[in-house]
Amino acid sequence: MTGQVVIIDYGMGNIHSIQKKLARLKINSLVSSSHQDIIAADKIILPGVGHFGQAMEKLHQLDLIHVLNEEVLHKKKPILGICLGMQLMALRSEEGNVNGLGWIDADVIKFKVKEKLKYKIPHTGWNEIIIKKESPLMKGIPDLSEFYFVHSYHFKAHQSEDILNETDYEELFVSSIQRDNIFGVQYHPEKSHDVGELVLKNFIQL
Repeated sequence: MTGQVVIIDYGMGNIHSIQKKLARLKINSLVSSSHQDIIAADKIILPGVGHFGQAMEKLHQLDLIHVLNEEVLHKKKPILGICLGMQLMALRSEEGNVNGLGWIDADVIKFKVKEKLKYKIPHTGWNEIIIKKESPLMKGIPDLSEFYFVHSYHFKAHQSEDILNETDYEELFVSSIQRDNIFGVQYHPEKSHDVGELVLKNFIQL
């Protein structure tokens, strides 16, 4: 079942590249910050590129927190957070020292690499994922598949059962999470060729 897919527009995401990728998969989507559209949606995508603190401020300004909590936590509507969109699902971030949505027991912390010549920050480019548990989001995706990353902060989950993927960048960090209907990926599926398309397709087909 596909139904209505809404990409949340709060001024912080590479929204149109996601919409373009969905269109290539023959999936219609709506870019919106309207409460009515979010309530009517069958699936929600929360994108994000930029500063955590500014993103939370935008969500508050648009009065989106309550409607997202209602649809995701109470109505159990599937949601996919991409990059900053996944980080916003955590309790708190070092970036801005502000609270997130609090859906996942996790913090967002800055990379603290030791070998700075080898491991540049932001972490940019292709890297492998290690699949930690079975999930419909990973259907047909081989372990150690490569995805495209761009980020300076990373997710630190406090409950191991929430971790869907890990990635090694000097040390292991959480690159995807899942708790019930809540999915998040630190990488950019819309920039990750065939495996990225498959992640989006799997989410839409939930």
